[in-house]
Amino acid sequence: MSVPGDELTRPELLAYVERLALEPAKWRHLVDHQPDRRTYAEVTRAPQLGVWVICWMDDHDTGFHDHDISAGAVAVVEGRLREERLRVGGAPEVMEYGPGQAFDFAASDIHRMSHAGGGPAVSLHAYSPPLWRMGAYAIEPGGVLTRTSISYAEELRPPVSAHSSTK
Repeated sequence: MSVPGDELTRPELLAYVERLALEPAKWRHLVDHQPDRRTYAEVTRAPQLGVWVICWMDDHDTGFHDHDISAGAVAVVEGRLREERLRVGGAPEVMEYGPGQAFDFAASDIHRMSHAGGGPAVSLHAYSPPLWRMGAYAIEPGGVLTRTSISYAEELRPPVSAHSSTK
């Protein structure tokens, strides 16, 4: 493991969330499912690490986003989640994860997370350095990609394009 104050590597983040998933006493009390929105709560924050529990239900979706300067790892502890990683010149790479599965990503990766159906889902997310800003992406008409910088405290949702119609 890294020296306190150092950023954790992707393998270290992955090992951290996998261990934490086996210790529900540290995060289970923060689980709160709401049908109209994802809920999230910070489990811990240290100079080199921020950890969150996120609760998912049908139709919950982050939209495409990055994590600014933070690498991360996710462990799914209940339910199923879908991840789409944006690719230039082709369709996003799509993966589904269920209980006991985990994955990591670089700060520069642009991905989208959503509930994959079935019952509620719970996931643990670790970031190093801790999240401070994120980038939310919209694909405009003609394929132009735009990025909006948002605070880590804001809920990620699929952005509504300035050129798209609203319901």
